[in-house]
Amino acid sequence: MKLFIKNMVTIRCKLIVKSVLENLGLRYNQVDLGQVDLKEDISVIQREQLKTALLNYGLVLLDGRKAILIEKIKSVVVEMVHYEDELPKIKNSDYISEKLHYDYTYLANLFSDVTGITIEHYIIMHKIERVKELLVYDELSLKEIAWKLHYSSVAHLSNQFRKITGLTPTFFKHLKDKRLTALESVGIVEPSATYNIQPYQSVSANGENLKFKQNGTKYTRQAATRA
Repeated sequence: MKLFIKNMVTIRCKLIVKSVLENLGLRYNQVDLGQVDLKEDISVIQREQLKTALLNYGLVLLDGRKAILIEKIKSVVVEMVHYEDELPKIKNSDYISEKLHYDYTYLANLFSDVTGITIEHYIIMHKIERVKELLVYDELSLKEIAWKLHYSSVAHLSNQFRKITGLTPTFFKHLKDKRLTALESVGIVEPSATYNIQPYQSVSANGENLKFKQNGTKYTRQAATRA
């Protein structure tokens, strides 16, 4: 039985969901970004228990075909930008369409109607968040980041970065208080819960040893104002 969960876009979220399922005695085959594959069907009472438990962590158990499809699109984008070793060599539209087995025009229209932004703009916002993360951890040069994220040039990356954040990548890199947006909040206009940048942490759950990074608080242009 497959269930779909909103805001489940980080490895930390996956660990939380696994813990919730285990606490409720619900056995699962696999837990992926945005979805869970349970070994058995669950009752209405078990579904409500799971829904309530997930809400404690800001995770929403989805009902409805369109809502589920929107979250699938978001999960594909997050995984593509943040967790794949490299971006796909084919067009983003073809990649998403192949992943979800839907016509891209239908997906694009549905996404923009429901969220108020286009899929392409959502991808751009996640790419800029990925750039910010790579700048914070200072492992790659700006040229290497541009190549990794398929920008045509450093100038292209810088222009897009400034358009989204109001800052140049270089200025952001030298800020004393660098801030990142929680992945589940990227593309959301209204304020949402955020958390501070922390080093890599090791977590063990269900026999798995995983490393993850907690992303930082939402960055605002006001925070970048010089004293």
